[in-house]
Amino acid sequence: MAKSVTGGTKEQSLSWGVFRRFVPYLWPEHEPAIRRRVVLALALVLVAKATTLLMPFAYKAAIDRMAPGLQPGVSLAVALVVAYAAARFGGVLFDNVRNTVFERVGQDATQRLATHVFRHLHDLSLRFHLERRTGAVTKVIERGTKSIDVMLYFLLFNIGPTVIELTAVAVIFWVKFGFGMVAATFLMVATYIVFTRKVTDWRNHLRERMNDLDTGAVAKAVDSLLNYETVKYFSAEDREAARYEKAARAYADAAVRSENSLAWLNIGQSFITNLMMAGAMGYTVWGWSKGRFTPGDVVLVNTLLAQLFRPLDMLGMVYRTIRQGLIDMAAMFELVDQKAEVVDVPSAQPLIVSEGRVKFDNVRFGYEANRPILKGVSFLVPGGKTLAIVGPSGAGKSTIARLLFRFYDVTGGSISIDGQDIGRVQQRTLRENIGIVPQDTVLFNDTIGYNIAYGREGATPEEVEAAARGAAIHDFVAAQPDDYKTQVGERGLKLSGGEKQRVAIARTLLKDPPILILDEATSALDSRTEAEIQRTLRDVSAQRTVIVIAHRLSTIVDADEIVVLNDGRVAERGNHASLLRQNGLYAEMWARQAAEAEMEEA
Repeated sequence: MAKSVTGGTKEQSLSWGVFRRFVPYLWPEHEPAIRRRVVLALALVLVAKATTLLMPFAYKAAIDRMAPGLQPGVSLAVALVVAYAAARFGGVLFDNVRNTVFERVGQDATQRLATHVFRHLHDLSLRFHLERRTGAVTKVIERGTKSIDVMLYFLLFNIGPTVIELTAVAVIFWVKFGFGMVAATFLMVATYIVFTRKVTDWRNHLRERMNDLDTGAVAKAVDSLLNYETVKYFSAEDREAARYEKAARAYADAAVRSENSLAWLNIGQSFITNLMMAGAMGYTVWGWSKGRFTPGDVVLVNTLLAQLFRPLDMLGMVYRTIRQGLIDMAAMFELVDQKAEVVDVPSAQPLIVSEGRVKFDNVRFGYEANRPILKGVSFLVPGGKTLAIVGPSGAGKSTIARLLFRFYDVTGGSISIDGQDIGRVQQRTLRENIGIVPQDTVLFNDTIGYNIAYGREGATPEEVEAAARGAAIHDFVAAQPDDYKTQVGERGLKLSGGEKQRVAIARTLLKDPPILILDEATSALDSRTEAEIQRTLRDVSAQRTVIVIAHRLSTIVDADEIVVLNDGRVAERGNHASLLRQNGLYAEMWARQAAEAEMEEA
């Protein structure tokens, strides 16, 4: 079954089951105050509609009291006019009080659903986030949550009251004017609904196309802006602008077609309603000429139909909004239905770290079934020791860090910490006990203090400063005009590579994990900054189990053991000196890097 860019199928988007999934958020089980608000809002709907239906009768009575010979009773006619005005005001009053009562319900339901979706996105696997465009995902969530409040309003306060009013009008017409008027009214309403649905369905196809193009344009814009530096590196500003302009132009053309189709909807609806109005009033005038009806009955028919047409005039927009809301909510619920690839087993226990002993036992893994990355990797890191992992690009070095954090589950073998299989412990406690200084440090667009404090929830300013001192970045921060409130910019781009690395180190120091991963933490730095960071990392690594994933071999010569990966397997292992004596892959890599260093110095 084909799926649209928004992520939902047509069958799902049109299913009222999508709305039923939202009902628990509207009628929360443990929120009696919210339930009372819903009941009160619905009661106000009935009161407002009753008030509105009384208004035409006051208007009719006032007109009938203006017949010749009834001038002495003008005070009654005036009273009826006042009653008519009061009924009009009462309808507005009760409608607005209803909106005030229900606003908290709609906003609360929207907030809880949006929070649920946000939490679920964080529960999904790294694979999901690598495969989906962030801009497209956020657009789906934005549309889904925004549609909820509007859709609820139309369902509860437009369609529901319209059905009540149509029923009341039918009863009044039956009593006052006979079956013919009732039949004509229902025929008009049925024709109006069929026409509106047909045209709106056509317009929805145009709108779906427009939304798909809008999502694509936004995704391209976000992707381009996130890669701002790459665009500059290749002088590709014109290329990116042309790419975005093409997407934006396609969206604009689709939007024009969608909006122009609205004119045809409005013209058809107006023709149907005014045809009914002309027929009903003409019939009443004819009945007045025969003495069957009063002049006030003409006003009564006009007013009742005018009130009925008002919500019907919005039917196209209401139907389109609800249908589009179902489409948007279906796309959002599809995100909710995405199954997490990595989940805790039912019997998962908290990870208890005593020594910090890490063991990979014949681990096999591949991101794709037909492309294995690790092909039976085994090694042991005793508690408090340092293991370095080196090897050519694509050997699987960074994959080891992802597997240890359990971003993915191994396809064979096992990984254990202090004898506990990480596949059978709680993920939260596993990650609480592991820290990482990554190769590419990405910071939140907030302050330096916030980014350091992110290492441990509830950390005090004193603890943040102590971590910054341990990472040798406190002096830099103290020299800034805003101290720890200095903004780091999008992804930390206002800081240099060395400064970002030190913030990452400080964040990890604050976390104070017993197991530490250094994933090529200095590969992007110059030699001087690298030497300074290395001294800091040596201090951080003391008394911890450390796994160093390195590209520059000079940074891991002091490791207790070095594992050389090649083609997803352990090719060599030993300390620096013994690996050089083996005169194998490690020795070759060492010689090549030494030659490169000599050329740079020359």
